[in-house]
Amino acid sequence: MTKVLPRIGLAVAIVAIVGVLGGLVVGVGSIFAQGGVAADNPFAGKSLFVDPGSKAQTAATTATDAGDTTDAEIFSRIAAVPTSIWLVPEKHPTGEVGGYVSDLVAQAKKLNQMPVFTVYGIPNRDCGNHSAGGLSSTEYPVWIDEIATALTGSGAVVILEPDALALASECDNVDERLSEVGASVDRLATTGVTTYIDAGHSNWGKPADMADLLNRAGVARARGFATNVSNYNSTDREQYYANEISSLTNGAHYVIDTSRNGNGSTGEWCNPSGRALGETPAATQSGSAQDANLWVKPPGESDGECNGGPAAGEWWNQSATELAADAGW
Repeated sequence: MTKVLPRIGLAVAIVAIVGVLGGLVVGVGSIFAQGGVAADNPFAGKSLFVDPGSKAQTAATTATDAGDTTDAEIFSRIAAVPTSIWLVPEKHPTGEVGGYVSDLVAQAKKLNQMPVFTVYGIPNRDCGNHSAGGLSSTEYPVWIDEIATALTGSGAVVILEPDALALASECDNVDERLSEVGASVDRLATTGVTTYIDAGHSNWGKPADMADLLNRAGVARARGFATNVSNYNSTDREQYYANEISSLTNGAHYVIDTSRNGNGSTGEWCNPSGRALGETPAATQSGSAQDANLWVKPPGESDGECNGGPAAGEWWNQSATELAADAGW
């Protein structure tokens, strides 16, 4: 029997980079319409950047070369949806991450598009679970500083440290986590980027507890928070959770990861079966604390070595095709 745990599995590539493809795929639905969206919404009227080196695009090219037209079409459609680009020190260490980010920022600027990044390198990341790793307390601020320098003036969006606050008590380092996240918020604030601190999800803790952590971590100095990152909870459930948090954080704004929540959640977080792609990225109409639905977790990348999946962050054809099929693609 598969164990159900109240946490999330993060798809992080702790593997070598496959390579960057030369062409850019422009995402379907990447234009965020201005009409009905609040003027101060950072996504209003924006077009989101599509990473030309995503694993989905690499898989599409591989399938095409192999003559597998069915998989090639599915993977190409997934690759065409703007999805957050994950920054992890195992792939992009200090001394390299700045150049990597600068290159993507330059590509996005040429297209007048907004890139979205997920920063995931905090010390004792994931408490030693499927996405274990991260940097030392000495190395981490240096890595963050390099990222921040590369993002200065980019107009990018940053999802900051999935799991960091939600796992803080389990990792037994609440004070350290709050300090590390808060310092990162402050450094990113100097660059002009829009930052959302990760806030777990609706199946993991009480809104009041998360709001307290967010307040102590400096959510008032960020745009707000992100929920459901790498998880499967339905959008309406996440909105209820997030609105409760917003009411306890002086109206902080939020975004929801809808990449794989088309069928909602069974409570299982690690490569559960029967899930589906969710709504594609879109800005939220005015009158809500929610800024947008985003694809933060790249669909097709494994949650970890569970339910037949490969290591966290590795591409898994079976997952991608099942998510697409269950979504009616």
